[in-house]
Amino acid sequence: MKFYHLRLLPVALLVVTGIYGQKEPARIVNGIPVNYNEDSVGTYTLPDPLMLNNGSAVKNADDWIKKRRPEIVRLYEENQFGKMPARPNGMHFTAFDKGTPVFGGKAIRKQVTVYFTKDTASHKMDLLIYLPANSKKPVPLLFLISFTANVNMINDPGIKDGLVWTKEGKQAPAKSVNYPAKLNIDPFIEQGIGVATVYYGDIEPDFAGGIQYGIRSVYLKPGQTQAAPGEWGAISAWAWGLSRAMDYFETDKQVDAKHIALFGVSRLGKTVLWAGASDTRFAMVIANCSGEGGAALSRRNYGETIKLLSLPARYAYQFCANYQKYADSVNRFPVDGHLLISLMAPRPLLLETGDQDYWSDPKGEFLAAVAATPVYHLFEKTAMETNTFPAAGQPVLNTLGYSMHSGGHGTVPSDWDITLAFIRKYLLK
Repeated sequence: MKFYHLRLLPVALLVVTGIYGQKEPARIVNGIPVNYNEDSVGTYTLPDPLMLNNGSAVKNADDWIKKRRPEIVRLYEENQFGKMPARPNGMHFTAFDKGTPVFGGKAIRKQVTVYFTKDTASHKMDLLIYLPANSKKPVPLLFLISFTANVNMINDPGIKDGLVWTKEGKQAPAKSVNYPAKLNIDPFIEQGIGVATVYYGDIEPDFAGGIQYGIRSVYLKPGQTQAAPGEWGAISAWAWGLSRAMDYFETDKQVDAKHIALFGVSRLGKTVLWAGASDTRFAMVIANCSGEGGAALSRRNYGETIKLLSLPARYAYQFCANYQKYADSVNRFPVDGHLLISLMAPRPLLLETGDQDYWSDPKGEFLAAVAATPVYHLFEKTAMETNTFPAAGQPVLNTLGYSMHSGGHGTVPSDWDITLAFIRKYLLK
């Protein structure tokens, strides 16, 4: 998840404008050589998505739902992400902005605090929601998990000024951080689609040791300071928070909770994939540049690898500790990107990436989608119906879709056009 760029920009900029990758990315990271040569990806055999652990074949959609899918979810819980707890008993919501007309009356703004515990002093997140003002019925939502506080995401002076985490592990007023990019919600509102966003740092800080400040700290046993090998990492914490947002959406009569599309970039692309896989209430996922640990095939030695991703000096905290066992033995890894993708079936999933995002392996994401296609076929849904790697600017908008822009890591303006087209095709029909 290293970003290759000519100058450092705020990470939130990834969500809106994207960052274009250099053509010559780093060849050594943390002392480990990185391969970008297709001739050196190695040979591999992927776990069969349609083969049960006992060797029996999955014959139909019912077999998948009742037998194979639960097996795969458990494998991810045990070996990559860690198991998430259920909805907490003390969770509750407070709408402190119940519907303010904004943007010339085209939309209404709602702001809701979700308290994860009975104690309102900590462990809470703020949801920012915009809904079309003229809608006569509940509306579908594009729900983004973002790298910055809500006030930095939308150009609206009425948004609560939240807090953001700094690289030093401190909290600072969000407005004190310069985030020049803003998300344009107009195209979605005009199509009758609501937009909501949440700051991932409200759920859990994104740094090693963040567990002591985030929601996972609530679930530590007395005397425990870090997660046990099979317990949840930060990505599971962020995904858990998205499910808690869904708990709220199901209570909001203006929101069509059965038609919510998750959107995330980079590590948050991994997050929305895992959230959609583990919580089937989410109707759609758009994962942008999720790469290694997300949609890309780990067994391909290309760009980032499990070894690089799970280094304690890098992103080990985002996963369960068991993930590190496969750093030098990826072929023993019981799952791979295609199985994470398959857990979304039969729901729509769009993989977005960039043709210069070598670190995230765009071809590996495409090949993973190809390998997950038989699962979508169980439900008579279209997926990757060709083995030919599409060029940038030629999106495949099937139920399992793939879209690659010309450029590097993160979103670019054309990605939003594809995202809107995908939502219109599968959530508004």
